[in-house]
Amino acid sequence: MQKKEFHSGRRDFVKQTSLLAGGLLTLPLISQANFFSRGNDVIKIAMIGCGGRGTGAAVQALSTKQNVQLVAMADAFADRLHESYENIKGEMGDKTGRLNVKEEHKFVGFDAYLKAIPLADVVILATPPGFRPIHFEEAVKQGKHIFMEKPVATDPAGIRKVLAAAEIANQKKLNVVVGLQRRYQNSYRELFKRAQDGIIGDITSMNVWWNQGALWVKPRKPEYTEMEYQMRNWYYFNWLCGDHIVEQHIHNIDVGNWFMNEYPVTAVGMGGRQVRTGKEYGEIYDHHAVEYRFANGVAMNSQCRHWKDSASRVDEELIGTKGRIICDRAVIQDHKGKVLYQFDKKQENQPYQSEHDELFDAVAKGEYKYHDAERAAKTTLTAIIGRLATYSGQVIPFDQALKLDLNLQPANYAFDAKPRILPDADGNYPVAKPGTTRYV
Repeated sequence: MQKKEFHSGRRDFVKQTSLLAGGLLTLPLISQANFFSRGNDVIKIAMIGCGGRGTGAAVQALSTKQNVQLVAMADAFADRLHESYENIKGEMGDKTGRLNVKEEHKFVGFDAYLKAIPLADVVILATPPGFRPIHFEEAVKQGKHIFMEKPVATDPAGIRKVLAAAEIANQKKLNVVVGLQRRYQNSYRELFKRAQDGIIGDITSMNVWWNQGALWVKPRKPEYTEMEYQMRNWYYFNWLCGDHIVEQHIHNIDVGNWFMNEYPVTAVGMGGRQVRTGKEYGEIYDHHAVEYRFANGVAMNSQCRHWKDSASRVDEELIGTKGRIICDRAVIQDHKGKVLYQFDKKQENQPYQSEHDELFDAVAKGEYKYHDAERAAKTTLTAIIGRLATYSGQVIPFDQALKLDLNLQPANYAFDAKPRILPDADGNYPVAKPGTTRYV
């Protein structure tokens, strides 16, 4: 495979969307957040989103070798914040001094992020992904370095907001790391390097999978408003989650985009609710199968499903003219099965930790090295067009999807406000129907 520089492929859209970031266009060229003295300055961290992933990310940030402290926490729910704080304290052991969150810096509510971000140098964004665009935009506006979880949006309007803010972050030289951790994993980096060197020739097709069993569900309680119910049960509502093809399968889709050095131009597929059909599962599908096509004709075949007691596979396979890469096994073979390269698993790292190690090393040294937001936004859009394709039964072009007037967010963030999608009298939510649901 010929070496290529990884490029956006659609920079014209980034330039257009940058104009949409109202209030962010007059900016200093370099943020004050880039400067720390070579030694003892404390790097202060604010955590936005106190669920399981946010808690894990905070522990990983506090486990870096730099002089770091968690000084602020923000979540929509007080119980989640308290549980997270106690879990972090339990994980830190003899490093509990790094957990320095005063009671008055534990912020609760939809606007909690606005109070936590000013207190920090580095911000962790780990709420349900529907909130990621507004949180990222605010962190960039305030000149903070950022770790944010994937995906970075759930709809095209959110993608445009993230792309615009990403351009500003680049101008301000803010490090941004996104939790697509395979890009920070030793085995994947070694496989990618060899693919770029041509060991499997030109990529001709790819297969990517995230097939697993059932996930959690949280029952409705009588005291919940509709907004609180959806927030508590966020995985099953697209404005918050994006469906599991976006929230989870994005990891595998990202590997395909990464190794192709490009983004697909179309998606077409099928999906539905075959097993997970109850009203407690909101509006999302339980399976998706998507064919992504790249400009050179290469197909990436994508599968994801949540079926109990069914075969599982989380993996990526890249097939080239001279061989294939099987990522989970970290092996490269020719077409007769001869091993061309086998990564030594003893050299594997913990990529969730490495993301933070690399980010905080750059921040402490005043270096600008990481700018993941643009590619993460475009990989998120790749996953979104897969969802739009399975929901509609139509071919969804990447470029058209980026311009879609599709915003899933509620008009107002408040617990007494109404989300855009509501249940009927029996508690059932509307579900997309291929051939009837339309986007482009």
